[in-house]
Amino acid sequence: MPTYDYQCEECGRKMEIFQSITESPKKKCPHCGKLKLKRLLGTGAGVIFKGSGFYQTDYRSDSYKKGADREKPAAETKTDKKEAKTETKTPPAPKADTAPKKKSK
Repeated sequence: MPTYDYQCEECGRKMEIFQSITESPKKKCPHCGKLKLKRLLGTGAGVIFKGSGFYQTDYRSDSYKKGADREKPAAETKTDKKEAKTETKTPPAPKADTAPKKKSK
């Protein structure tokens, strides 16, 4: 549930009230009891990410991580062999016409 900032126009107190998004704004001040409570516009809360990262692999079990580490060197050697077999050759550049052009009279 979000926190909304309110201020009473009668007594001047500022407060934070937790309420549902679908709930209508409060009107009665809990301190003085007058119907002069006004919701203030807030900047909202920033998102804070803590930890090493937020990836699917961060939450894997230890046995999964050990198995992945064992497979990692084997996978790297397979890709190295494939790269050595598939050499890319660039096609020769087309020859430019080097003959001099005839002048028109």
